[in-house]
Parts: sequence; C-alpha cells; structure tokens
Amino acid sequence: MDVKNQAPASWNAHRLATLVSLNDQIRDLENPAKVAYTAAEILGKAMNVSRAGYGTIDPELETITIERDWNASGIQSLAGTLHFRDYGSYIEDLKRGETVVFADAEKDPRTADTADALKAISAQSVVNMPISERGGLVALLYLNHATAREWRPEELDLIRDVAERTRSVVERLRAEKQLREREERFRTVYENAAVGMLEVDADWRIQGANAAYAQLVGISREELKGQNCLAFTHDEDLILSAEALREVASKPNGERISFEKRYVRPDGKTIWIRSNLAKVGGDGDTARFLKIVEDITHAKAAEKELEEQRRILEVLNETGAAVAAELETERVVQIVTDAGVELTGAAFGAFFYNVVSDAGEVLTLYTLSGANRADFEQFGHPRPTPVFAPTFRGEGVVRSNDITADPRYGNNPPHKGMPENHLPVRSYLAVPVISRSGEVIGGLFFGHPEIGIFTNESEQLIVGLAGQAAVAIDNARLFQAAQRANQTLEERIEARTQELEHANAALRQAQKMEAVGQLTGGIAHDFNNLLTVVTGNIDMAMRSMSASGAIDPRSQRALENAMKGAERAASLTQRLLAFSRRQPLAPKAIDVDKLVVGMSDLLNRALGETVKLEIVTSPGLWRVEADPNQLESAILNLAVNARDAMPKGGELVVETTNARLDEEYSAQHAEVAPGQYVVVSVTDTGTGMPKHIQERVFEPFYTTKEPGKGTGLGLSMVYGFVKQSGGHIKIYSEEGQGTTIKIYLPRLMSEVVADDGSAVTQGLETSASEEVILVVEDDDDVRAYTVECLRELGYKVLEAHDGSSALRLLERQNGPVDLLFTDVVMPGMTGRELADEARKVQPHLKVLFTSGYTRNAIVHGGRLDPGVEMIAKPFTYAALAQKVRDVLDAGTTGRILVVEDDPTVRSLTMELLISRGYSVEEAGGATEALSKIRSAQGRYDAVFIANIAGKKDSMWLRGELRKHHADMPVLIAAETKEAPALRSRFEADRCTAVIERPYNGAKLREALGLLGARCPGKF
Repeated sequence: MDVKNQAPASWNAHRLATLVSLNDQIRDLENPAKVAYTAAEILGKAMNVSRAGYGTIDPELETITIERDWNASGIQSLAGTLHFRDYGSYIEDLKRGETVVFADAEKDPRTADTADALKAISAQSVVNMPISERGGLVALLYLNHATAREWRPEELDLIRDVAERTRSVVERLRAEKQLREREERFRTVYENAAVGMLEVDADWRIQGANAAYAQLVGISREELKGQNCLAFTHDEDLILSAEALREVASKPNGERISFEKRYVRPDGKTIWIRSNLAKVGGDGDTARFLKIVEDITHAKAAEKELEEQRRILEVLNETGAAVAAELETERVVQIVTDAGVELTGAAFGAFFYNVVSDAGEVLTLYTLSGANRADFEQFGHPRPTPVFAPTFRGEGVVRSNDITADPRYGNNPPHKGMPENHLPVRSYLAVPVISRSGEVIGGLFFGHPEIGIFTNESEQLIVGLAGQAAVAIDNARLFQAAQRANQTLEERIEARTQELEHANAALRQAQKMEAVGQLTGGIAHDFNNLLTVVTGNIDMAMRSMSASGAIDPRSQRALENAMKGAERAASLTQRLLAFSRRQPLAPKAIDVDKLVVGMSDLLNRALGETVKLEIVTSPGLWRVEADPNQLESAILNLAVNARDAMPKGGELVVETTNARLDEEYSAQHAEVAPGQYVVVSVTDTGTGMPKHIQERVFEPFYTTKEPGKGTGLGLSMVYGFVKQSGGHIKIYSEEGQGTTIKIYLPRLMSEVVADDGSAVTQGLETSASEEVILVVEDDDDVRAYTVECLRELGYKVLEAHDGSSALRLLERQNGPVDLLFTDVVMPGMTGRELADEARKVQPHLKVLFTSGYTRNAIVHGGRLDPGVEMIAKPFTYAALAQKVRDVLDAGTTGRILVVEDDPTVRSLTMELLISRGYSVEEAGGATEALSKIRSAQGRYDAVFIANIAGKKDSMWLRGELRKHHADMPVLIAAETKEAPALRSRFEADRCTAVIERPYNGAKLREALGLLGARCPGKF
C-alpha cells in the first residue's frame, strides 16, 4: 500500500486500522520478543518500508542487540549486535532521547561519511524511535528503507504510538515474567530448604509449613496446618515469643526480627531453635508472616561446652598464677585442692602429705576442701591400703566409678566398707604429686557419694593440677637455694659481660681493619699500570744503553736509582694488596717444618750477628695449604720486626706446633673458626709493646719507627696474608718482656702430599719459531711497552685495546694464535670473559693473564683459579720473557677425567694435573663418570680413578669401562700395601696402571706418561 500520498481522511483510517490490528494481535501474547516482532511486522507493512524491528540498547557500549526483525522481500535481517558508530554519529541524539530521522544517509551530516555502510544494510532512509525507562535509554523501534524517502509528521506520530504501546506491553510482560520466576524460586527454596519455614496468618495460625519444619517438630505438614505457631514453645519461653510476635506485627513488610527459644516436641524432646520472623504482606487482620526456624541444639550444646571450658581455663589460670606466686607450701596445696573440687564437681577433696612411719602405717592429712577437718580426724590417719598405697608409691592415677565395687577396696574386718560415720564415697579419684626429682610429695584425693562422677577429663585436669602443685612446692623449696646462689650468679654474669665486651672489641677491630683494607686495595690497579710503564721504560733504557756500548756512568746511576724507587713503589703496592687480602695466592700443600728449616740461612742473614736464631720444629706436624712464597715473606717480616725491637741484640725463636682452637676460644675471637691449626710462633726478647700499640699494629702505614725507617706495611701484609689463607694471627707482648706473634694456619685435611714444584724455564729465552701472541691491554702505555718487549724477544705480536677488538682480530686471523696475553680488569669485557670467548674460536689457545688487581675474575677464595697462568704488574722484561716461555712450553698433554668421591681431594688432584698441563674434568662417583664418558664420545684421553667407596667402587668402574672401552687408559690410585696385588691382577691389561697413595704432581705425570707408553695412540 502506498502511504506517501494518502489524503488525510484515508491516512487516519489507515492509522486507526494499524493500531487496532496491533492491539488485536499482541493482546494475548505472553512472550516479550514475540510482541516486539509482531509490532515491527505490523508497522513495517503499514509504512511500506524495507525493514522494521525492535532492539535492546547498551548506552555505554553504544550497541543495539536485535533478536528478530521484520524484513520485506529480498531484504536481509539485521539480527545480532551492531555498533552505532559504524553507521554514523546519531547515537548521541538517541542518548538524549531524541528521535533520529534522516531521509537520505548521503545528505545527512551525521551519516554522510557512513552512507555506504547504511546502504549496504538497506538503510539509506531511517527512523530510530528511542524507548526509555526510568530516565535511561533501553530500547529502540526502528524503520529502515533501502532508498531515500521523506518521513511525514503523521507517519512519525504513528511510529511513536506503536513504539509506546509496544514498550508498555513488553515492559508489563517482562515484569509479570520476573514475578512468576521469583515466586517459582521462592517455592523451590521453600520446599527444599534445610531449615524450617512456615506461613502464618494474622491470628498466628499456621497456613503452611515445609518438610524441614515438619521434621523439626515431629508432626506431619497436614497436622500442622491451622495450629497456633506457639503450640510447641517451651513454657518458660512463651512470654518472649508473644512479645516477638507483637513486635513484628508493628514493623513494615520485610523487616525481620530474630530470637532464640526452646521447642518441646510431641515425643517430649526439648530442642533449641533460632526463629527469624518477618511480615510479608497485608496489615492488621490481613497480615501474613513468614517464619524461618533453624535447629541450633548442637550449637547451644557446643556453646555450653565452650562456656564450661572457659570456666575451667579461668580456674586453671587463676590457680596457676596463685601457686606460681605462692612460696608457702600449705597455701599451695590448699589452693590446688580447692581448685580440684571446683573443676571435677567432687563433694570433697584432700591432700595427704607422704610421711610414712617406720611401720609404714601413717599418711598425714594436710588440707581439706568441701569438708570439715573434724569429719576426718575421728578416724585417725589413713593406712597404706591397696587403695591408698599406689598413689604414694607414684604408680599413677587411681580412678573408680564405684570404689565400693573395686577389687582393691577392703572387704575384710575391721576395714570392710567405710568406717562408721565416714563421708559417703562411691566415685573416687586419686593422683600422685611428684617432684621434678622423682620424689612423691603426696597425693590429691577426691570423692563423691554418687557413682560415675569423675571422667577422663576430670582425671586429666587433676593430673595438671598435681603438676602445678609439684612445681610450686619445688619452687618454694628452691627459693632459699636460689637466694644463696644469687650472689654467685651475679658474679658469673659480670664475668660473661666482660667476655662479651672483649669479643665486641675484637669484632670492631676486625671490621676496622677490613674497612682500611678495602680502601687501600682500591688504588692498586691504576698504580700498578703506571709502575709497569715506569719500570719497563727504565729497564728498556738501561738495556738500550748497554747494547749501544755508550754507557754514561751518571745516566746509569740515575736510571738505577729510578728503578730502585719504582721497585720500592711496586713493593708498597704489593703490600697494600696483601693487607687488603686481594693478592692472588697460589696455595700448595706445605710441610711448614721443612719450609722454616729451609729459611734458616735467609733468617740468619736478615737478623745479623747480634741476634741468635733458634728454630724449634714439631714431630708429626700437620700440613697446611698456603702460598709458600707468601708464608716465607710473612715469617721474614716478623723476624725483621723482631730484630728492630732488639737494638742491643737478643734471641729469636721460630717454633712450630699443632693446636686445636675450641668453641670457647672461637667465642672470644669472633673472626676465628674452631678447628685444627698449625701454629708458627716468632718470639723475641726485645722491648715489647704496650696495649695501645698492639691494638693498631696491623693497621697499614702505622709504625713506631722513626720517619724514613719503615713504611708501616710489614705487619699489615702479614695480617692480610694470614686472613686470606683462612687463618688467625695473635700478639702476646708486655713492655720490657719481649713479644710473641703466632700465626695460625688451618690444617690441610687431605691425603695429597706436598708438591715438589714444577720445572720452569731458566734464563732469558727468545722465540725460535716466531710464535704469534695477541696482546690485549686497555692502557695504551702498558700495551706499547708489552708489545715492544715481545717483539724484541722475537715474537709476532698482534695488539688490541679491549676484548671486543681482540675477538674481531682473532676471527680475521688466518693462522693460529699461540698465546693470548690479556689484562684481567678492562672496561666492557674482563680478561677472563675474553679468554672464554677466544677459546670458542681457538679451543687450544693458551692464555696468560696480567693485572695489578685481580678482583674476582681469576681469583676466588684468595687463590688463582685452577689452570690459570698470571704475571703480576709491574713486570720486568726478564720476568715477562720467562713467563711467556713457560706458558708456551707447558703444552697440553691430554684430557683426563678424575673420579674421586671426596670433593677436597678431587679438587687438589685436579690442580696437580692442571699444573702439569693436562685438561681436566671431574666426576664424584662411578655412575656420574660412566655418564660423562658415554656422552663425551671419545673426548677423554685417560680416566684417573682416585678413590670411590661403596658398592660401585673403583674396581666396579674399571670393569664397566672395559666392557665398552677396551683400550681406554685407566690409572687407579691404591694404598701402598694394596698396589702390588692390583698391578699383578691387571698385568695383562696394557691400558690399566696403578699409582700408590699419597702422590704428588710429578708422580702423577710420570704414571700417566708410562701408561701412555704402554697404551700407545691415546695420549
């Protein structure tokens, strides 16, 4: 039907017919969605448009959700969720409640940019009629037309009428649906609730009850209907209930009251309930009430039990506090007896003191509770009968529900039954009171005329009271003894306080020394770089002058004096590093006796003729692990200081001994760990030192000598070396009585014997084969000096100023580089990191480190890392030549897997092999060793089985190796007495050899060399 050009009369008829059709078709509909669709269909056909629909709006998300819409033939449905912003900006008008109308999307400014999108959904012309509820946009009635068209005012009025009628019907249907759903949910809850629910009218008559309430009161739902809701209320709670009913009747609907009361069921059982009551409709005679009833009987019982436990706890706490503060025995037992009666519900209680006559007949009554003393005095003292005796012998608790039926109760005259006029006793409880020393002080006894009064809980409570009584009585007895001991205790506390003060003073001194050490150690790196340049160039000038033959005596003396000054500066720096514990140590297993005896000539020369030297060694002296050169330097420093303290001559004693520092000594010296130590004592007969000098003597630059006679670094260097070696140093001195300084070095707990040293190149050697050396040094002057020295020695030299440059140079190098000579501390990449990266390019590259301050790059725990070669700055031309030659000539003699279950021995063994040029890996047991060998795929040249205990021992591992590697060289360590038998056992196996324990580096290398000769082609 064409509605565009209708006459007014015709249009009014059309409008009326449309609205009548709408009313007729939606009148009986119950589904809101069906109503919306029907309205859209009627309106769409009436307006002759392409599409009409009803959708729900989300103003925040700016979306419309369409469940179903009406579409003309050939028009696609928009069902789903659409975003308004995809089709223009008119959502803002809709939010304000304005109807959005545009005849042509291409011409309307709100939709001009999105006209194509609108035409794509057949909506070039649109009417959007907003529907609001409670002031907010909730829905939309819309009409779309595929082509442009004008919308007349009367058409918009019709659309608005349809929208309003549709909104009204949809809103009503939704409200009715929600009401039905709420009623259905309530009915479901009502019928299935775990608590009782009942409906009550204005006369308090029950109109309905659920199954839970019927079960609660024990009456069927049919019988309950019509009964008064107070019918089951306990008589004592009727007034409370009536007041509650009157109160809730006066309150608004939905406001509830809650109270607790008792019900008496028809079966006579009393239960506790919690009632929640509210008016749910009507008023006055038409009021209706909902009552929710919850069974809280168990909760009430638990509450009562909790209250009883609280009461018991209060009694126990009060009793405990009272007896703890009481020092009179009589009061203690009276308090405990009274508490026992209160806690157990006994009719009476008594405490009998354990005093037995020679005849064993007397137990003294001490206190009573709940009875008069006269009630017992008429019967005389109780006898140690079978009922009483176990308590006083401390045999445990005696409890009887009926003592008269207990077999221990006397049945023979004259003690059969209770004595005449005795307080009646059926329930009986007795607990011994036992001192900490085990003495039975007495017993607590309780009685009651009824049977079965005392329970397990009663027994436990009295046992606890008996314990409190015993402690209190013991405390009263100990009070006087404590007073007597008080004076002694105060004296001991004072002594302990003094010990702590001494320990704190020692700790503060150690912390101060550490702080000074960190400060002085920090200057070493740059200073040693400067010294390297200075000493190197002086040395170069002296060699140049000597080589030219034009020696000027004056210039020669000047250069020699400059060299002496530089060497003194280098020595000063080295002492600073030693004090700050940052010098790289090369520790070895040392026989200290052998070292000290070997120093005798050196010490005699240093002491001079006026000082007599005596060396006292100790048979069976333990070995230590320390740097032998630094230990010699430390002993020499102490000897020279001792000499200076004896200007008129005297005697110097160097003595060695074993010592054990116990926990007590360690507690007095916070920095010392308890354990076994080797002690080197240096004792002089000199002037001695006062206390204030002893406290500062290890500080750097502190000296008591005249200006110019000492640097103040000698003893600080000794201190640093000892601490870096894990040891302890102690001064004993008195003015005029001489001084003893003791160096404590930890005992070496290892079977590996002291190393005998390794061969080094002697003399100055140049390069015969022009090996290639890569020099990496960030200091330009040091690098220039080093490069010139190495080239003078005949080496081909490459140079780089940092790690990154060195790696690029190494990667571009056509031939192999024989040696990487690198500084340790450099910006960006340390020397150690450079060496690791360089060996990825050339796996067998040899490395020589240099540094004036190593930090932690190649030194850990005060020692050089295994396999690390280093020359310290400043170095001379000759020292550089010798060290480079030693490293180049050391070679690599093979890859060894060391198998040893003792970590310390394994580490030392690896160091011995590394020092001999071997590449070493480790395994802590047989299983780990086999796993490494399998994954290595022939990478190992030999396996050294040092020691494995347990089921999978050395012999088991050797057997497993032979199953899969018939020609794998295997060296086995054995005790001297076992070695011959093992050699005989493996005589036919040319690739198995035996070495005796203990062994050193030289013996290991020799044994591996012989094994290699017997098992050729391996290493």
